[in-house]
Amino acid sequence: MSRQRVLVIATSHDHMGDTGHRTGVWLEELATPYYALLDGGAEVTLASIKGGEIPFDPRSLPSQAETESGEKPRGQQDIPESVARFLADEEAMQAARHSPSIVDIDTSVFDAVFLPGGHGPMWDAASDPTLARIVSAMFDAGKIIGAVCHGPAGLVSAKREDGKPLVDGRRVSCFTDSEEESVGLTKAVPFLLEDRLKQLGGRFERGPDFKAFAVKDGNLITGQNPQSSELVARYVLEALEPVT
Repeated sequence: MSRQRVLVIATSHDHMGDTGHRTGVWLEELATPYYALLDGGAEVTLASIKGGEIPFDPRSLPSQAETESGEKPRGQQDIPESVARFLADEEAMQAARHSPSIVDIDTSVFDAVFLPGGHGPMWDAASDPTLARIVSAMFDAGKIIGAVCHGPAGLVSAKREDGKPLVDGRRVSCFTDSEEESVGLTKAVPFLLEDRLKQLGGRFERGPDFKAFAVKDGNLITGQNPQSSELVARYVLEALEPVT
Protein backbone atom coordinates (compact mmCIF):
# COMPACT_ATOMS: atom_id res chain seq x y z
CA MET A 1 0.00 0.00 0.00
CA SER A 2 1.37 3.39 -0.99
CA ARG A 3 1.66 6.18 1.52
CA GLN A 4 -0.60 9.20 1.17
CA ARG A 5 1.29 12.19 -0.22
CA VAL A 6 0.62 15.60 1.29
CA LEU A 7 2.05 18.86 -0.02
CA VAL A 8 2.49 21.50 2.68
CA ILE A 9 2.77 25.01 1.20
CA ALA A 10 4.12 27.74 3.45
CA THR A 11 4.29 31.49 3.00
CA SER A 12 7.42 33.24 1.76
CA HIS A 13 6.37 36.65 3.10
CA ASP A 14 8.43 37.83 6.07
CA HIS A 15 7.26 41.33 7.03
CA MET A 16 4.07 42.68 8.57
CA GLY A 17 3.03 45.31 6.04
CA ASP A 18 4.65 48.65 6.89
CA THR A 19 4.75 48.07 10.66
CA GLY A 20 8.44 47.21 10.72
CA HIS A 21 7.68 43.88 12.40
CA ARG A 22 8.66 40.47 11.07
CA THR A 23 6.22 37.70 10.28
CA GLY A 24 6.10 34.49 8.26
CA VAL A 25 4.64 31.09 9.04
CA TRP A 26 3.46 30.48 12.61
CA LEU A 27 5.68 27.53 13.39
CA GLU A 28 3.11 25.63 15.47
CA GLU A 29 0.82 25.61 12.43
CA LEU A 30 3.58 24.07 10.34
CA ALA A 31 5.23 21.77 12.88
CA THR A 32 2.11 20.29 14.48
CA PRO A 33 0.47 19.19 11.19
CA TYR A 34 3.87 18.16 9.78
CA TYR A 35 4.39 15.59 12.51
CA ALA A 36 0.72 14.63 12.82
CA LEU A 37 0.75 13.75 9.13
CA LEU A 38 4.13 12.01 9.23
CA ASP A 39 3.31 10.07 12.37
CA GLY A 40 -0.05 9.19 10.80
CA GLY A 41 1.73 7.46 7.91
CA ALA A 42 1.65 10.18 5.25
CA GLU A 43 4.55 11.26 3.10
CA VAL A 44 5.00 15.02 3.54
CA THR A 45 6.67 17.40 1.09
CA LEU A 46 7.37 20.93 2.28
CA ALA A 47 7.29 23.77 -0.27
CA SER A 48 6.81 27.52 -0.25
CA ILE A 49 5.45 30.14 -2.58
CA LYS A 50 8.79 31.57 -3.70
CA GLY A 51 11.10 28.74 -2.64
CA GLY A 52 14.17 28.99 -0.47
CA GLU A 53 14.13 29.57 3.27
CA ILE A 54 10.68 29.65 4.86
CA PRO A 55 10.41 32.59 7.28
CA PHE A 56 9.25 31.74 10.80
CA ASP A 57 7.28 34.36 12.70
CA PRO A 58 9.63 35.29 15.58
CA ARG A 59 6.72 35.32 18.02
CA SER A 60 6.17 31.60 17.37
CA LEU A 61 9.71 30.66 18.37
CA PRO A 62 11.26 30.01 21.78
CA SER A 63 12.95 33.22 22.92
CA GLN A 64 16.70 33.36 23.32
CA ALA A 65 16.22 34.01 27.03
CA GLU A 66 14.10 30.90 27.39
CA THR A 67 16.61 28.86 25.42
CA GLU A 68 19.56 29.94 27.54
CA SER A 69 18.08 30.10 31.03
CA GLY A 70 15.10 27.78 30.83
CA GLU A 71 12.88 30.56 32.14
CA LYS A 72 9.89 31.79 30.18
CA PRO A 73 9.93 35.59 29.73
CA ARG A 74 6.90 37.55 30.82
CA GLY A 75 4.17 37.31 28.20
CA GLN A 76 5.88 34.44 26.35
CA GLN A 77 3.42 31.73 25.34
CA ASP A 78 4.17 28.09 25.98
CA ILE A 79 5.99 26.60 23.01
CA PRO A 80 4.30 23.44 21.69
CA GLU A 81 6.27 20.21 21.79
CA SER A 82 5.99 20.00 18.00
CA VAL A 83 7.90 23.28 17.61
CA ALA A 84 10.76 22.07 19.78
CA ARG A 85 10.77 18.81 17.81
CA PHE A 86 10.86 20.64 14.48
CA LEU A 87 13.69 22.97 15.53
CA ALA A 88 15.75 19.97 16.69
CA ASP A 89 14.98 17.93 13.57
CA GLU A 90 17.78 18.62 11.09
CA GLU A 91 15.93 16.96 8.20
CA ALA A 92 12.88 19.14 8.79
CA MET A 93 14.98 22.28 9.21
CA GLN A 94 16.88 21.54 6.01
CA ALA A 95 13.56 21.18 4.21
CA ALA A 96 12.47 24.56 5.62
CA ARG A 97 15.75 26.25 4.68
CA HIS A 98 15.76 24.92 1.12
CA SER A 99 12.10 24.58 0.19
CA PRO A 100 11.20 24.24 -3.49
CA SER A 101 8.96 26.88 -5.04
CA ILE A 102 5.45 25.82 -5.90
CA VAL A 103 6.17 26.73 -9.53
CA ASP A 104 8.53 23.73 -9.64
CA ILE A 105 6.19 21.21 -8.01
CA ASP A 106 4.21 18.55 -9.89
CA THR A 107 1.07 18.73 -7.79
CA SER A 108 -0.64 15.90 -9.69
CA VAL A 109 1.22 13.33 -7.58
CA PHE A 110 -0.23 14.59 -4.27
CA ASP A 111 -3.36 13.44 -2.51
CA ALA A 112 -3.77 16.54 -0.34
CA VAL A 113 -2.46 20.04 0.18
CA PHE A 114 -2.11 21.74 3.55
CA LEU A 115 -1.77 25.50 4.05
CA PRO A 116 -0.35 26.58 7.44
CA GLY A 117 -0.95 30.08 8.70
CA GLY A 118 0.95 32.88 10.32
CA HIS A 119 0.29 36.37 9.06
CA GLY A 120 2.56 35.98 6.02
CA PRO A 121 -0.12 34.28 3.87
CA MET A 122 -2.27 37.40 4.12
CA TRP A 123 0.14 39.08 1.71
CA ASP A 124 1.37 36.35 -0.65
CA ALA A 125 -0.94 33.33 -0.43
CA ALA A 126 -4.06 35.45 -0.87
CA SER A 127 -2.99 36.75 -4.28
CA ASP A 128 -0.48 34.27 -5.71
CA PRO A 129 -1.81 32.99 -9.07
CA THR A 130 0.20 29.76 -8.98
CA LEU A 131 -1.15 28.85 -5.56
CA ALA A 132 -4.68 29.68 -6.68
CA ARG A 133 -4.30 27.36 -9.68
CA ILE A 134 -2.89 24.54 -7.54
CA VAL A 135 -5.61 24.77 -4.92
CA SER A 136 -8.34 25.08 -7.54
CA ALA A 137 -7.12 22.11 -9.58
CA MET A 138 -6.67 19.86 -6.55
CA PHE A 139 -10.09 20.83 -5.19
CA ASP A 140 -11.81 20.12 -8.51
CA ALA A 141 -9.99 16.76 -8.68
CA GLY A 142 -11.53 15.81 -5.34
CA LYS A 143 -8.25 15.96 -3.47
CA ILE A 144 -8.12 17.13 0.13
CA ILE A 145 -7.58 20.82 0.84
CA GLY A 146 -6.57 21.63 4.44
CA ALA A 147 -5.78 25.06 5.88
CA VAL A 148 -5.50 26.54 9.36
CA CYS A 149 -5.65 30.01 10.93
CA HIS A 150 -4.47 32.46 8.23
CA GLY A 151 -3.74 29.57 5.86
CA PRO A 152 -7.25 29.91 4.36
CA ALA A 153 -5.96 33.16 2.81
CA GLY A 154 -4.70 30.72 0.18
CA LEU A 155 -8.32 29.99 -0.72
CA VAL A 156 -9.24 33.61 -1.43
CA SER A 157 -8.21 33.64 -5.10
CA ALA A 158 -9.08 30.01 -5.84
CA LYS A 159 -12.05 29.28 -8.07
CA ARG A 160 -13.97 26.14 -8.93
CA GLU A 161 -14.55 24.82 -12.44
CA ASP A 162 -17.82 26.73 -12.56
CA GLY A 163 -15.92 30.01 -12.02
CA LYS A 164 -17.32 30.63 -8.56
CA PRO A 165 -15.04 31.24 -5.56
CA LEU A 166 -13.87 27.94 -4.12
CA VAL A 167 -15.38 28.77 -0.72
CA ASP A 168 -18.76 29.86 -2.09
CA GLY A 169 -21.46 27.90 -0.25
CA ARG A 170 -18.88 25.92 1.71
CA ARG A 171 -18.55 25.70 5.47
CA VAL A 172 -15.26 27.35 6.34
CA SER A 173 -13.30 28.73 9.28
CA CYS A 174 -10.17 30.80 9.86
CA PHE A 175 -8.55 33.19 12.35
CA THR A 176 -11.52 35.28 13.38
CA ASP A 177 -11.94 39.04 13.36
CA SER A 178 -12.18 38.97 17.16
CA GLU A 179 -8.93 37.02 17.43
CA GLU A 180 -7.25 39.48 15.07
CA GLU A 181 -8.48 42.31 17.27
CA SER A 182 -7.25 40.48 20.35
CA VAL A 183 -3.68 40.36 19.00
CA GLY A 184 -3.89 44.01 17.92
CA LEU A 185 -3.35 43.47 14.19
CA THR A 186 -6.62 44.48 12.57
CA LYS A 187 -4.98 47.61 11.13
CA ALA A 188 -1.78 45.82 10.10
CA VAL A 189 -3.26 43.16 7.84
CA PRO A 190 -4.38 44.02 4.29
CA PHE A 191 -7.88 42.68 4.99
CA LEU A 192 -9.75 40.71 7.63
CA LEU A 193 -9.83 37.08 6.57
CA GLU A 194 -13.14 36.18 8.20
CA ASP A 195 -14.81 39.10 6.42
CA ARG A 196 -13.25 38.18 3.06
CA LEU A 197 -14.33 34.54 3.25
CA LYS A 198 -17.88 35.67 4.01
CA GLN A 199 -17.80 38.13 1.09
CA LEU A 200 -16.81 35.24 -1.18
CA GLY A 201 -19.87 33.28 -0.11
CA GLY A 202 -18.26 31.12 2.57
CA ARG A 203 -20.56 29.80 5.31
CA PHE A 204 -18.37 30.90 8.15
CA GLU A 205 -18.22 28.88 11.37
CA ARG A 206 -16.20 29.43 14.50
CA GLY A 207 -15.62 28.36 18.07
CA PRO A 208 -14.44 30.38 21.08
CA ASP A 209 -11.37 32.55 20.58
CA PHE A 210 -8.10 30.61 20.78
CA LYS A 211 -9.78 27.24 21.26
CA ALA A 212 -9.45 24.33 18.84
CA PHE A 213 -12.13 24.39 16.16
CA ALA A 214 -12.19 22.94 12.65
CA VAL A 215 -14.85 22.24 10.06
CA LYS A 216 -14.94 19.70 7.24
CA ASP A 217 -17.11 20.29 4.18
CA GLY A 218 -16.51 17.61 1.58
CA ASN A 219 -12.84 17.76 0.64
CA LEU A 220 -12.33 21.20 2.24
CA ILE A 221 -11.03 21.24 5.82
CA THR A 222 -10.30 24.50 7.64
CA GLY A 223 -9.33 25.40 11.19
CA GLN A 224 -9.66 28.57 13.20
CA ASN A 225 -6.37 29.27 14.97
CA PRO A 226 -3.00 27.79 16.01
CA GLN A 227 -4.75 25.63 18.59
CA SER A 228 -6.67 23.97 15.73
CA SER A 229 -3.56 22.74 13.90
CA GLU A 230 -3.64 19.15 15.15
CA LEU A 231 -7.39 18.87 14.66
CA VAL A 232 -7.18 19.95 11.01
CA ALA A 233 -4.32 17.53 10.37
CA ARG A 234 -6.35 14.71 11.97
CA TYR A 235 -9.32 15.52 9.73
CA VAL A 236 -7.02 15.49 6.69
CA LEU A 237 -5.70 12.05 7.63
CA GLU A 238 -9.23 10.75 8.18
CA ALA A 239 -10.31 12.11 4.79
CA LEU A 240 -7.51 10.45 2.86
CA GLU A 241 -8.51 7.11 1.42
CA PRO A 242 -5.83 4.40 1.24
CA VAL A 243 -3.96 4.28 -2.06
CA THR A 244 -3.33 0.76 -3.33
